[in-house]
Amino acid sequence: MQKNQLNTELQSLERRLILLITEHKNLKGETEILKAQNQELKQLLKSKEDQIENFNNKDKISKFVDSMVASENNTTELKQVINEYIKEIDKCIVHLSE
Repeated sequence: MQKNQLNTELQSLERRLILLITEHKNLKGETEILKAQNQELKQLLKSKEDQIENFNNKDKISKFVDSMVASENNTTELKQVINEYIKEIDKCIVHLSE
């Protein structure tokens, strides 16, 4: 009688262990998927933040140019500043393309 009871308990433990191992494998796979998705979302967020900064830079340049247009005495200086800003924008575009 005791032997049958031990066998039954052992089989029950074995079934539960198999269930736990299966669940562990499933959760491990799900964790890997979620980690990959998280990494993708982080990259997307970084890209969007870079785009926002680029747009903010363009807005600053636009405001700067608008304020400089009022005083046309220093047109060569204005051209140089605008060219520097354009170079910075080009660098940002290259950075976003990578």
